[in-house]
This record gives sequence, structure tokens and C-alpha cells, in this order.
Amino acid sequence: MAGLKLTRLEARTRVIQGLERVVFVMFCISLGFVVVATAFPQRRELEKLEAKLELAKQREATINADREYHQVEYRALREDPSYLEIHARDRLDYYREGERVLKFRGER
Repeated sequence: MAGLKLTRLEARTRVIQGLERVVFVMFCISLGFVVVATAFPQRRELEKLEAKLELAKQREATINADREYHQVEYRALREDPSYLEIHARDRLDYYREGERVLKFRGER
């Protein structure tokens, strides 16, 4: 009789240990889902911030290129008399006698 009770007790203990393992695995899986679920909004926010950063970098590159263009033009106007003459004649629509001037319209 004592052996039978001991066998039943051991069987119950194994069942309880098995259930504990299943509960522990389920807890770990649910904890993983919670961690992943909380990471999604942060990931979306990170993607938005990266897109804003890329847009700011593009604007900065455009502004720097425009600034460089204006600096080169300013230097040429101050230091190169032939460029100054060409620029002034183009702006004032002057030309020399017998000279042909071709003008191209740029994008507006």
C-alpha cells in the first residue's frame, strides 16, 4: 500500500513538473511577444526620424551646392574682368557690332 501511494505521488510530481515546464515556456513566449510588441512603435518612430534626417541631409546638400555656386560666381565677378563683361553684357542685352549672340532659355 505504501509503495502504491509512493508511485502515485511520484506520478503526480512528474505531471506537476511537466505542467510547470509548459507554463514556464508559455510565460517566456508571452514575455517575448510583449517585448516585440513594445518595439514596433519605437521602430516606426525610428524610421520616421531616419526619413526626416535623410530629407534634412538632402536639403543641406542642395543649400551647400547653391552656396558654393554663388561663392564661385561672386569670386569670378570680383576677380575676372572677362566674366564680369560677359555677365554684364548678357544682363543688359548688349552686343558688339557684327557679333552673333545665342541665348538659351533655362528651366523656370
